[in-house]
Amino acid sequence: MKDRIYNQLTERCSKGRKMLCVLIDPDKYNENSLHDLVRTAQSNNVHYFFVGGSLMTSDRFEQTIELVKATCDIPVILFPGSAMQISSKADAILFLSLISGRNPEYLIGQQVLAAPYVRKADIEVLPTGYMLIESQNNTTANYISNTLPIPKDKADIAATTAMAGEMLGLKLCYMDGGSGAGESISASMISEVKRSISTPLIVGGGITKSQQARELWAAGADILVVGNAIEKDVELINELSRELGTFV
Repeated sequence: MKDRIYNQLTERCSKGRKMLCVLIDPDKYNENSLHDLVRTAQSNNVHYFFVGGSLMTSDRFEQTIELVKATCDIPVILFPGSAMQISSKADAILFLSLISGRNPEYLIGQQVLAAPYVRKADIEVLPTGYMLIESQNNTTANYISNTLPIPKDKADIAATTAMAGEMLGLKLCYMDGGSGAGESISASMISEVKRSISTPLIVGGGITKSQQARELWAAGADILVVGNAIEKDVELINELSRELGTFV
């Protein structure tokens, strides 16, 4: 079923069920640490793995996807930083358009290069409006994309940007502080964006504590994405899973 993952997550959203996603940067894991991550995620009801990153310097991309698929049944969704990060071994791809920026390379350029390879890979495509939000740090995503993030105190800009993405036909909205974000996106901005759209809302960046996760889920995030914090302490997944249980 070609829209299996999209239909699955929209059904969960319609029932008010929150979701947890773990972002895997292949550069950050070896085989042993990846096994530990997958085992912990599987036992704590993580819904999805995102695989990819703004900058990858190793050749472990395909190997990472293969290992995850071989050891658990959690769907793998590509989170590509470029047209090079495409694999037929994944279940789906976030086909991202960086709608918060004004760099045509990430609004449509990389997408044009990637499109024939995504078609050939024959995986589910999830058209996603991607918005970078200002954090305390200048993140890798900001640098690589050569764009300014939406100021963290401009919730109205974030809301209308998300609204425009929905009107353009993008099926998901992803608000991200970026890898290495010094703080999470504010609950007030998330609430305003959520009130402005009907598409599922993904939020990532700077989430390091279960208390933050509870606040962001309560504010309107449908899916929370954690990456850097899990790399430092895989047991954080246990705490986030317990928080997630309070929303079921």
